[in-house]
Amino acid sequence: MKILGIESSCDDTAAAVLDDELVLSNVLSSQDEIHTRFGGVVPELASRQHMQSIQPVVMDALARANLNLIDIDLIVATQGPGLIGSLLVGFSFAKALSCVNKIPFVGVDHMAGHILSIFLEDPTPSFPYIATVVSGGTSSIYLAENHTTFKLLGRTRDDAAGEAFDKVAKFLHLPYPGGVHISNAALSGDPDAFKFPRAWLEKGSLDFSFSGLKTSVMNHCNQQIQQDKDLHIQNICASFQEAVVDVLTEKTILAAKKHGINTIVLGGGVSSNQSLREKLKKKCDTENISFFVPRPAYCTDNGAMIALAGSYKFKETGETSLEQDVYSRSQLS
Repeated sequence: MKILGIESSCDDTAAAVLDDELVLSNVLSSQDEIHTRFGGVVPELASRQHMQSIQPVVMDALARANLNLIDIDLIVATQGPGLIGSLLVGFSFAKALSCVNKIPFVGVDHMAGHILSIFLEDPTPSFPYIATVVSGGTSSIYLAENHTTFKLLGRTRDDAAGEAFDKVAKFLHLPYPGGVHISNAALSGDPDAFKFPRAWLEKGSLDFSFSGLKTSVMNHCNQQIQQDKDLHIQNICASFQEAVVDVLTEKTILAAKKHGINTIVLGGGVSSNQSLREKLKKKCDTENISFFVPRPAYCTDNGAMIALAGSYKFKETGETSLEQDVYSRSQLS
């Protein structure tokens, strides 16, 4: 089955073509240059850029796969969660292609794409597994029972990990998106230089909270500035990153132990963070847990994971009604 996947949940316009689980093309148009001067995504600007990019990106994905629309068996688009204006562009475009060309259409949850993105790689995990999805919009832990059934075990109560990275980076006058710049600065910093807090919440909780950590970093910087002291930005970045990674790692391992699962999958944009990948892998090895993480191109938002998730959903539930609309919050629970 040839599948066209379209992703436009936030600030990247993406499209991909799959032949079952084989990626034939994976195209992405980034909006980083547009939003950098604002230090974060401006929803109105994002949706406008999606409108300009969506057709060229989809056509490019088809061309790179050496296919035409007539060759496509299924069209898949992100239905949510995300920015409503951005979602509407990709979702409406996909529905229009489906209607005009008489091709089956499926809308999928963006989180399902991240949970299943590991199946774009080889080897792949066996079900069930713990999936930790970490991005600018969410930090969540799921129990993946099969290709279409996911149980939410824990989620962020305030700032997501990626959101905290961006806000701290903006405060430190580092470019957007903040995650990569904080990680780069952290390479030459001391992760033990400052003891920033870890929010463990209630005993046994699998939820996350990074708002207090973000505030602690800002308060520390303000105190240093008031006392006319050097900020030591590299040390701040390293210590902040270490606090985020510690919590993500420990909560993920706790989820696996609580549910008797010996396989962990990491996904989402923040899973490209090398420190997080290395620390969780090391912890999994210690606990005799199998660890899987996709390559960075499949960690960030992409059309390939959406196409894949849609193919599994289509096989189980069939087409999505063209009357359905997008949604801002994940429907996985």
